Formats: sequence, C-alpha cells, structure tokens
Amino acid sequence: MHVTSERRLDDGVLEREFTLGEIPGTLWTPESVAPAPLILMAHNNGLPKAEPRLVARARLSAAAGYAVATIDAAGCGDRPRSAADEQVRADLRRAMRAGEPVDEIFESFVGPLVEKAAPEWRLALDALLALPEIGGPVGYSGWTALGIRLAVVEPRIVAAGFFAGGYVPRAQREEAPQVTVPLLFLLQWDDEGNPRQRALDLFDAFGTKEKTLHANLGGHTGTPWFEREDGDRFFGRHLK
Repeated sequence: MHVTSERRLDDGVLEREFTLGEIPGTLWTPESVAPAPLILMAHNNGLPKAEPRLVARARLSAAAGYAVATIDAAGCGDRPRSAADEQVRADLRRAMRAGEPVDEIFESFVGPLVEKAAPEWRLALDALLALPEIGGPVGYSGWTALGIRLAVVEPRIVAAGFFAGGYVPRAQREEAPQVTVPLLFLLQWDDEGNPRQRALDLFDAFGTKEKTLHANLGGHTGTPWFEREDGDRFFGRHLK
C-alpha cells in the first residue's frame, strides 16, 4: 500500500488516499490511539469512491470511532473500462428508461463486475489490516451484490449492512443462504431501480439468524440520514 496524500479534517479524522498496485482507495481513521474496527464501504455498480454520499457516510462513521475504507475496484470509478463494458452500461440505461426487461443485460454487466471486484476488495483488506491503527473486527457496508460475495468468501467480515438489493445477479441470489453474519438490510420502498419484491425475497433468502430489514418511503437516493446513525449502532453491537 502506497499513501499518495493525507489530510487532517476538521473533525479530527485523518483522510488518506492510497494505491495498492493499480487499485486506488481512500482510508478514513478516527483520532484515537487505540486500533479501530474497520468498515469496508462499497459504492454501487461502477460509481467512484469519491461519490459524495459515500464520502459523507464514511467521514461520519470515522468520527464515531471506526476506520473506514473504500476502493475503486475493477470497472469502478476512474478505472479503465473496455468499449464492450461501456456499451453494456449504455444498453442498461436505455432499457431502464424505456421500461424494457433488463435482467439479461444486468447479468452481463453486474455479474462480471462482482467477479472482478471481490478479489481486489480482499487484497485491500489484507493491506488495511496490516496497518497498526486498524485492529478489526471487520464490517461491510454498501453494494448488496458485492457484499453477498464477500460475506460468503471472506471470514474476517463479521457483520454487514446491505443497501437496496432488488437487482442482484443470479450467482449472488444463489449464494444468499450462505450469508450467516448479522445483517442490516436497507430498502427504499419506492426505489425505481430496485424491484421491491425481489429485495424482499432476497432478504428472506439470507441464511443468517440475525437479520433486520429497515424500509423507508422514497426513491433510491432518499435513504434518511438517521439510517446512518442506526448503521453505526448496528456495527457498534458487532465490531466494538
């Protein structure tokens, strides 16, 4: 891991940009002498790690005593994308605007994205846990499809918060019963991009004995801010 920049924010949180080979990432750590538990905070389907809603959540969680990290995995943010990848993205946007079936397009786009992203997140986790200021345990927060894969293959993740979850690749829907860590699942009831019933079916499929569903009225970006505070309380029960 190579730190490319760092700055101390007004709330005492230390923000560091880093690279891990070709993987760019950001790490926020609290102003504390004790090793902090870690939350991996993933953005959805190709958005950049600098996406403002993610950065705001990360900074608040870091101020609450967690180390928080995110990366631009393969195909996300400013990472290179092939012409074929860009065409699939364009086809997906067009089909969704037109109200056409998107399942097959979605599979061809998000399925490979998860397969490429999961190993890079695990590599980043190796590097992050080697830092003296991070002591674990580890939680995951964000993109549902990636979170399912990581919760299944990565034993160091002990709790997870998933967002939305209507459109999840078949492979991850089939893996859902293997998710056994405590789970907080956020659902926007009127999310235009995530079919409600699919999200409810996915929640039902998770194998964990400790799972909580929080549903709020509104569209995809309308998650109330108190859910972030509830998320920190959830992670406080399992990471501290």
